[in-house]
Amino acid sequence: MRRGLLWILLIGMALALIVLLASHETGTIVGLATQDFASLVYHLALIVFIGGTVLVLFRGRFAKALEAALFWIVVGLVLVVGYTYRAELRDVSERVLAELMPGRAAQRSARVVEIVRGRAGDFQVAALVNGARLPMVLDTGASAVVLTQDAAKAAGLPLEVLIYDVSVDTANGRTRAASVTLDRLAVGGIIERAVPALVAQPGQLRTSLLGMSFLNRLESWEVRGDKLVMRGYP
Repeated sequence: MRRGLLWILLIGMALALIVLLASHETGTIVGLATQDFASLVYHLALIVFIGGTVLVLFRGRFAKALEAALFWIVVGLVLVVGYTYRAELRDVSERVLAELMPGRAAQRSARVVEIVRGRAGDFQVAALVNGARLPMVLDTGASAVVLTQDAAKAAGLPLEVLIYDVSVDTANGRTRAASVTLDRLAVGGIIERAVPALVAQPGQLRTSLLGMSFLNRLESWEVRGDKLVMRGYP
């Protein structure tokens, strides 16, 4: 089998070479330019060689060979489609993760993010404060962003020098907080710098609050059903 395929290939290439040499002066072979005919012969020889190799390697197992070829063809097509539509697939994956993980910001565009309402009915927000990922709850009744002691420590704020001289109302009643400025506060692709905030006294706040000192810096924000939509300035 192998010798037969080899002889067929060699004889075919020899005949093609003879035809090319004989037709060199005319410039055409059976209606094709000599260059096109040579290219056709080359590709046919390559196909025969690869096909013969496959048959030799998988003789008696043609079904398995065909199955393997189809598998890699499908894999190649999936990779091509995935690369072509990578932007759309990334958007879909972010939306799916936002639905499954309340608080995760789904990026609708460069400056628009969506957050899905949590199971408790509030909007939990995964924010980056000075590079630290901190869980927050949207609180439009809070005049400023308010951090717990643990959140402030994670954000690298100097707790030992804070002065708690600002009166604030919380769910536990009136308490005092320290005024600070956050170098960077980001929700998804929306990034604000030098954001005024407060740090609650130890034990006075269970969850950090995303208040109006951040929301007022946005171009707009609104609640659409179970989604919070925030739009930053260009």
